[in-house]
Amino acid sequence: MTLSAYELERYDRQIRIPDFGLEGQIRLKNSKVAVVGIGGLGCLASIYLAAAGVGKLILIDKERFELNNLNRQILGYPSDLGKLKVEVAKIKLEEFNPNVEVEALPVELSEKNIADTIGHVDVVVDCLDNWRTRFLINDYCVSENICFVHAAVSELYGQITTIMPRKGPCLRCVLYRIPTVETEVIPILGAVPATLASLEVLETIKLLTGIGEPLVGRMLFIDLRRMSFDTIQLSRRNDCPTCSGTTA
Repeated sequence: MTLSAYELERYDRQIRIPDFGLEGQIRLKNSKVAVVGIGGLGCLASIYLAAAGVGKLILIDKERFELNNLNRQILGYPSDLGKLKVEVAKIKLEEFNPNVEVEALPVELSEKNIADTIGHVDVVVDCLDNWRTRFLINDYCVSENICFVHAAVSELYGQITTIMPRKGPCLRCVLYRIPTVETEVIPILGAVPATLASLEVLETIKLLTGIGEPLVGRMLFIDLRRMSFDTIQLSRRNDCPTCSGTTA
């Protein structure tokens, strides 16, 4: 697959990155990425993935825009209130970059539909606000050898790691059990998910193109009250119920 003159000019500045180049751009064009959750993280992540030229985006979210979403979910405008987030996002993203195919799936991921929704993608981007679905994605991605970028945010804090099955720990290695109590309403400033979503896109691009070193076996914690960024090392657990039996 080659790039058109339009694409060469549109992506010129990133093609000029020495270890990215034309080959990296073609790899993005040939890629499929699922963004699960079109909220504060997902809106920003999908915009920057489209801007980078990922060939196909699959957007997954069953919810509709509400007024209290608009401080952070920047694909939603006041005129979009009550509309399905994925349908609104599809229209705007395809106008923003006509070379990107966008599939809108207004569903909630479950064991019954996960293979049909994300089974054919190269990378899954976790833009969720609940752990149960995160673990569902983690377990499926490990079993199918699909890379998975995880991020979570609250208030002025965030975390991010990249799961590369058979080459590093999975999410269950880090957090063995699903939290029994989840916050129903997560307090958040819009710039916080914007920060983490940008990092998720960078991780996704690194996975798809081979540029740089992904956060495999590491988790980055961000405290934007103090503007501190701290990375810890993660290890695979021998007793992990998801990945302990997998090998490279």
